[in-house]
Amino acid sequence: MSNNEKLEFIMAAQKNIALIAHDNKKQELIDWCLKNKEILEHHFLCGTGTTAKMVAERTGLPVRGFNSGPLGGDQQIGARIVDGKIDIVIFFSDPLTAQPHDPDVKALLRIAQVYDIPMANNKATADFIITSPYMDGTYTHDLSDFKKIVSERAKSL
Repeated sequence: MSNNEKLEFIMAAQKNIALIAHDNKKQELIDWCLKNKEILEHHFLCGTGTTAKMVAERTGLPVRGFNSGPLGGDQQIGARIVDGKIDIVIFFSDPLTAQPHDPDVKALLRIAQVYDIPMANNKATADFIITSPYMDGTYTHDLSDFKKIVSERAKSL
């Protein structure tokens, strides 16, 4: 198998969805969750600190909370992506406000891309994802064989 060949992964019908929002976008995410509550209640939800707490309190949806973003929550979500425990990331980011943990945010975006995880950074994209026929079914996506790539890279050094 060459480095360009892929491993196939299947995303099950019940999704593990991470909910994240910058401070100026938290209410927008809460409103989106309320609008889509009937769909979201059939999936496992988790999120970073304050966002998870606010979504749970204001929507009644169960949301497992991790640390807040600046205290490592983005990295906890990223680690769950690597472990295959996150299927979708809904991250309402604020493009007009500087974030003190911007490197962590960029690392999360990168790891979601590496692992071919759908990620919404705004309401429009979140609406497209939540209404996709893949929400109720399985989705097969490809992922590079990273162990093979690392092994071949180690041999060449």
